[in-house]
Amino acid sequence: MSETILDRIMARKREEVAKARGRISEAGLLSECRGAPRCRGFAPALIEKAAMQQTGVIAEVKLGSPSKGRIFPVGVEFDPAAIAEGYARHGASCISCLTDRDFFFGDDVYLERIRARVALPVLRKDFVYDPYQVAEARFLGADAILLIMAVLTIPQAQELEAAAFELGLDVLIEVHDEAELEAAHDLKSPLLGINNRDLKRFVTDLETTFRLARRVEAGRLVVSESGIRAAEDLRRLHDQGVYAVLIGESFMKEADPGAALGRMLGAAHMNEC
Repeated sequence: MSETILDRIMARKREEVAKARGRISEAGLLSECRGAPRCRGFAPALIEKAAMQQTGVIAEVKLGSPSKGRIFPVGVEFDPAAIAEGYARHGASCISCLTDRDFFFGDDVYLERIRARVALPVLRKDFVYDPYQVAEARFLGADAILLIMAVLTIPQAQELEAAAFELGLDVLIEVHDEAELEAAHDLKSPLLGINNRDLKRFVTDLETTFRLARRVEAGRLVVSESGIRAAEDLRRLHDQGVYAVLIGESFMKEADPGAALGRMLGAAHMNEC
Protein backbone atom coordinates (compact mmCIF):
# COMPACT_ATOMS: atom_id res chain seq x y z
CA MET A 1 0.00 0.00 0.00
CA SER A 2 1.41 3.39 -0.97
CA GLU A 3 2.17 6.00 1.69
CA THR A 4 -0.59 8.58 2.18
CA ILE A 5 -0.34 12.24 3.18
CA LEU A 6 -1.63 11.20 6.60
CA ASP A 7 1.18 8.65 6.94
CA ARG A 8 3.76 11.33 6.17
CA ILE A 9 2.17 13.78 8.61
CA MET A 10 2.21 11.28 11.47
CA ALA A 11 5.82 10.28 10.78
CA ARG A 12 6.76 13.94 11.04
CA LYS A 13 4.76 14.32 14.28
CA ARG A 14 6.80 11.55 15.88
CA GLU A 15 10.00 13.36 14.93
CA GLU A 16 8.66 16.68 16.29
CA VAL A 17 7.63 15.21 19.64
CA ALA A 18 10.99 13.47 20.06
CA LYS A 19 12.83 16.76 19.43
CA ALA A 20 10.49 18.71 21.71
CA ARG A 21 11.11 16.25 24.56
CA GLY A 22 14.81 16.98 24.14
CA ARG A 23 14.13 20.65 24.88
CA ILE A 24 11.70 20.25 27.77
CA SER A 25 10.25 17.16 29.43
CA GLU A 26 6.54 16.47 29.76
CA ALA A 27 6.89 16.98 33.52
CA GLY A 28 8.53 20.33 32.81
CA LEU A 29 5.69 21.36 30.52
CA LEU A 30 3.10 20.36 33.09
CA SER A 31 4.95 22.35 35.72
CA GLU A 32 4.86 25.40 33.42
CA CYS A 33 1.08 24.97 33.06
CA ARG A 34 0.47 25.33 36.79
CA GLY A 35 -0.90 28.74 37.52
CA ALA A 36 -1.85 29.38 33.88
CA PRO A 37 -5.16 31.18 33.28
CA ARG A 38 -8.19 28.90 33.32
CA CYS A 39 -9.31 27.46 30.00
CA ARG A 40 -12.22 29.25 28.38
CA GLY A 41 -15.12 26.92 27.66
CA PHE A 42 -14.81 25.74 24.07
CA ALA A 43 -17.52 23.08 24.30
CA PRO A 44 -19.90 25.26 26.36
CA ALA A 45 -19.68 28.07 23.78
CA LEU A 46 -20.94 25.72 21.06
CA ILE A 47 -23.46 23.88 23.22
CA GLU A 48 -25.01 27.20 24.28
CA LYS A 49 -25.56 28.21 20.64
CA ALA A 50 -27.00 24.81 19.77
CA ALA A 51 -29.44 25.01 22.68
CA MET A 52 -30.90 28.09 20.98
CA GLN A 53 -30.88 26.28 17.61
CA GLN A 54 -28.35 28.78 16.33
CA THR A 55 -25.24 27.91 14.34
CA GLY A 56 -21.98 28.16 16.24
CA VAL A 57 -18.99 28.75 13.98
CA ILE A 58 -15.47 27.60 14.77
CA ALA A 59 -13.59 29.95 12.45
CA GLU A 60 -10.19 28.65 11.44
CA VAL A 61 -6.90 30.46 11.01
CA LYS A 62 -4.75 28.60 8.49
CA LEU A 63 -2.31 29.79 5.88
CA GLY A 64 -2.47 26.72 3.64
CA SER A 65 -2.95 22.99 3.27
CA PRO A 66 -1.15 20.01 1.68
CA SER A 67 -3.65 19.78 -1.15
CA LYS A 68 -3.96 23.50 -1.98
CA GLY A 69 -0.64 24.98 -0.90
CA ARG A 70 -0.97 28.57 0.30
CA ILE A 71 -4.62 29.56 0.63
CA PHE A 72 -4.38 33.08 2.04
CA PRO A 73 -3.92 35.67 -0.73
CA VAL A 74 -0.33 36.37 -1.73
CA GLY A 75 0.67 39.96 -1.05
CA VAL A 76 -1.60 40.30 2.00
CA GLU A 77 0.06 40.26 5.41
CA PHE A 78 -0.76 37.06 7.30
CA ASP A 79 -1.46 38.18 10.87
CA PRO A 80 -3.15 35.30 12.75
CA ALA A 81 -4.18 37.41 15.75
CA ALA A 82 -5.72 40.13 13.57
CA ILE A 83 -7.58 37.49 11.57
CA ALA A 84 -8.92 35.96 14.79
CA GLU A 85 -10.00 39.41 15.98
CA GLY A 86 -11.91 39.84 12.72
CA TYR A 87 -13.62 36.52 13.25
CA ALA A 88 -14.62 37.55 16.77
CA ARG A 89 -16.10 40.83 15.50
CA HIS A 90 -18.15 39.06 12.83
CA GLY A 91 -19.86 36.40 14.92
CA ALA A 92 -17.51 33.43 15.45
CA SER A 93 -18.17 31.36 18.58
CA CYS A 94 -14.67 29.83 18.73
CA ILE A 95 -11.34 29.97 16.91
CA SER A 96 -9.35 27.07 15.43
CA CYS A 97 -5.64 27.57 14.88
CA LEU A 98 -3.44 25.27 12.79
CA THR A 99 -0.09 24.67 14.48
CA ASP A 100 1.31 22.04 12.10
CA ARG A 101 4.27 23.62 10.31
CA ASP A 102 5.37 21.27 7.54
CA PHE A 103 2.02 20.46 5.94
CA PHE A 104 -0.39 23.24 6.97
CA PHE A 105 2.02 26.20 7.24
CA GLY A 106 1.09 26.68 10.91
CA ASP A 107 3.10 27.52 13.99
CA ASP A 108 2.74 27.30 17.76
CA VAL A 109 3.37 31.02 18.01
CA TYR A 110 0.22 31.73 16.01
CA LEU A 111 -1.88 30.17 18.75
CA GLU A 112 -0.03 32.09 21.46
CA ARG A 113 -0.65 35.39 19.67
CA ILE A 114 -4.34 34.63 19.17
CA ARG A 115 -4.74 33.64 22.83
CA ALA A 116 -3.17 36.93 23.92
CA ARG A 117 -5.49 39.13 21.85
CA VAL A 118 -8.82 37.32 21.45
CA ALA A 119 -11.29 36.38 24.18
CA LEU A 120 -12.91 33.51 22.27
CA PRO A 121 -11.97 29.90 23.12
CA VAL A 122 -9.21 28.51 20.88
CA LEU A 123 -8.75 25.00 19.49
CA ARG A 124 -5.24 23.74 18.81
CA LYS A 125 -5.66 22.06 15.42
CA ASP A 126 -2.91 19.51 15.02
CA PHE A 127 -2.32 15.78 14.77
CA VAL A 128 -2.24 14.75 18.43
CA TYR A 129 -1.12 11.23 19.29
CA ASP A 130 0.96 11.65 22.46
CA PRO A 131 0.08 13.08 25.91
CA TYR A 132 3.10 15.35 25.50
CA GLN A 133 1.20 17.25 22.81
CA VAL A 134 -1.74 17.69 25.16
CA ALA A 135 0.53 19.35 27.71
CA GLU A 136 1.98 21.45 24.89
CA ALA A 137 -1.49 22.63 23.93
CA ARG A 138 -2.23 23.75 27.48
CA PHE A 139 1.16 25.46 27.71
CA LEU A 140 0.50 27.36 24.46
CA GLY A 141 -2.83 28.64 25.76
CA ALA A 142 -5.26 26.38 23.90
CA ASP A 143 -8.71 25.79 25.35
CA ALA A 144 -9.35 22.59 23.38
CA ILE A 145 -7.56 19.95 21.35
CA LEU A 146 -8.53 17.88 18.33
CA LEU A 147 -8.42 14.07 18.45
CA ILE A 148 -8.50 12.50 14.98
CA MET A 149 -9.79 8.94 15.23
CA ALA A 150 -8.20 8.09 11.88
CA VAL A 151 -4.77 8.10 13.53
CA LEU A 152 -5.65 6.78 16.99
CA THR A 153 -6.69 3.51 18.59
CA ILE A 154 -9.52 3.68 21.12
CA PRO A 155 -7.12 3.26 24.11
CA GLN A 156 -4.87 6.01 22.73
CA ALA A 157 -7.81 8.36 22.26
CA GLN A 158 -9.12 7.62 25.76
CA GLU A 159 -5.70 8.33 27.26
CA LEU A 160 -5.39 11.61 25.39
CA GLU A 161 -8.93 12.67 26.28
CA ALA A 162 -8.30 11.93 29.96
CA ALA A 163 -5.06 13.94 29.84
CA ALA A 164 -6.92 16.85 28.26
CA PHE A 165 -9.72 16.79 30.82
CA GLU A 166 -7.17 16.67 33.63
CA LEU A 167 -5.71 19.93 32.33
CA GLY A 168 -9.11 21.58 31.83
CA LEU A 169 -9.05 21.29 28.05
CA ASP A 170 -12.12 20.45 26.00
CA VAL A 171 -11.87 17.86 23.24
CA LEU A 172 -13.23 17.85 19.70
CA ILE A 173 -13.33 14.24 18.45
CA GLU A 174 -13.04 13.95 14.67
CA VAL A 175 -14.35 11.11 12.50
CA HIS A 176 -14.57 10.47 8.78
CA ASP A 177 -16.57 7.24 8.48
CA GLU A 178 -18.80 4.75 10.30
CA ALA A 179 -15.96 2.76 11.85
CA GLU A 180 -14.36 5.87 13.34
CA LEU A 181 -17.74 7.06 14.61
CA GLU A 182 -18.29 3.74 16.37
CA ALA A 183 -14.88 4.11 18.04
CA ALA A 184 -15.60 7.73 19.00
CA HIS A 185 -18.64 6.65 20.98
CA ASP A 186 -16.23 5.08 23.49
CA LEU A 187 -15.01 8.57 24.39
CA LYS A 188 -16.69 11.06 26.71
CA SER A 189 -16.46 14.44 24.98
CA PRO A 190 -19.80 15.91 23.87
CA LEU A 191 -18.21 17.38 20.73
CA LEU A 192 -18.20 15.03 17.76
CA GLY A 193 -16.74 16.46 14.59
CA ILE A 194 -17.60 14.92 11.23
CA ASN A 195 -14.92 15.81 8.73
CA ASN A 196 -16.28 15.95 5.20
CA ARG A 197 -12.73 15.71 3.84
CA ASP A 198 -11.22 12.32 3.13
CA LEU A 199 -7.77 12.67 4.76
CA LYS A 200 -6.26 10.11 2.42
CA ARG A 201 -7.48 11.69 -0.84
CA PHE A 202 -8.21 15.22 0.46
CA VAL A 203 -11.55 15.52 -1.34
CA THR A 204 -14.66 16.88 0.41
CA ASP A 205 -18.34 15.91 0.37
CA LEU A 206 -20.89 17.56 2.68
CA GLU A 207 -23.06 14.45 2.42
CA THR A 208 -20.63 12.77 4.83
CA THR A 209 -22.10 14.85 7.65
CA PHE A 210 -25.67 14.02 6.71
CA ARG A 211 -24.88 10.30 6.47
CA LEU A 212 -22.99 10.00 9.75
CA ALA A 213 -25.04 12.47 11.83
CA ARG A 214 -27.95 10.02 11.78
CA ARG A 215 -25.75 7.50 13.62
CA VAL A 216 -24.46 9.84 16.34
CA GLU A 217 -25.69 8.86 19.78
CA ALA A 218 -27.82 11.18 21.88
CA GLY A 219 -25.99 13.70 24.02
CA ARG A 220 -23.35 14.57 21.42
CA LEU A 221 -23.11 17.83 19.51
CA VAL A 222 -22.26 17.27 15.85
CA VAL A 223 -19.69 19.66 14.36
CA SER A 224 -19.54 19.60 10.56
CA GLU A 225 -16.01 20.23 9.31
CA SER A 226 -14.60 21.04 5.86
CA GLY A 227 -16.29 21.73 2.56
CA ILE A 228 -18.67 24.39 3.91
CA ARG A 229 -18.47 27.12 1.30
CA ALA A 230 -21.71 29.12 1.31
CA ALA A 231 -24.73 30.24 3.29
CA GLU A 232 -26.72 27.51 1.53
CA ASP A 233 -24.49 24.90 3.19
CA LEU A 234 -25.12 26.43 6.62
CA ARG A 235 -28.85 26.40 6.00
CA ARG A 236 -28.85 22.77 4.86
CA LEU A 237 -26.92 21.73 7.97
CA HIS A 238 -29.16 23.81 10.24
CA ASP A 239 -32.27 22.23 8.72
CA GLN A 240 -30.87 18.79 9.58
CA GLY A 241 -30.19 19.78 13.20
CA VAL A 242 -26.44 20.37 12.80
CA TYR A 243 -25.78 23.56 14.77
CA ALA A 244 -21.97 23.70 14.84
CA VAL A 245 -19.48 24.03 11.98
CA LEU A 246 -15.76 24.43 11.51
CA ILE A 247 -14.85 26.56 8.50
CA GLY A 248 -11.40 27.60 7.35
CA GLU A 249 -10.58 27.58 3.65
CA SER A 250 -13.73 29.43 2.53
CA PHE A 251 -12.75 32.37 4.73
CA MET A 252 -8.98 32.18 4.50
CA LYS A 253 -8.90 32.56 0.72
CA GLU A 254 -10.27 36.07 1.27
CA ALA A 255 -8.10 39.07 2.19
CA ASP A 256 -10.48 39.79 5.09
CA PRO A 257 -11.58 36.41 6.51
CA GLY A 258 -13.69 38.01 9.24
CA ALA A 259 -15.74 39.95 6.73
CA ALA A 260 -16.22 36.73 4.71
CA LEU A 261 -17.61 35.08 7.86
CA GLY A 262 -19.93 38.01 8.42
CA ARG A 263 -21.26 37.81 4.86
CA MET A 264 -21.90 34.07 5.13
CA LEU A 265 -23.71 34.36 8.46
CA GLY A 266 -25.72 37.34 7.22
CA ALA A 267 -26.81 35.54 4.08
CA ALA A 268 -27.72 32.39 6.00
CA HIS A 269 -29.85 34.44 8.40
CA MET A 270 -31.60 36.25 5.54
CA ASN A 271 -32.38 32.94 3.87
CA GLU A 272 -33.85 31.54 7.09
CA CYS A 273 -36.18 34.50 7.60
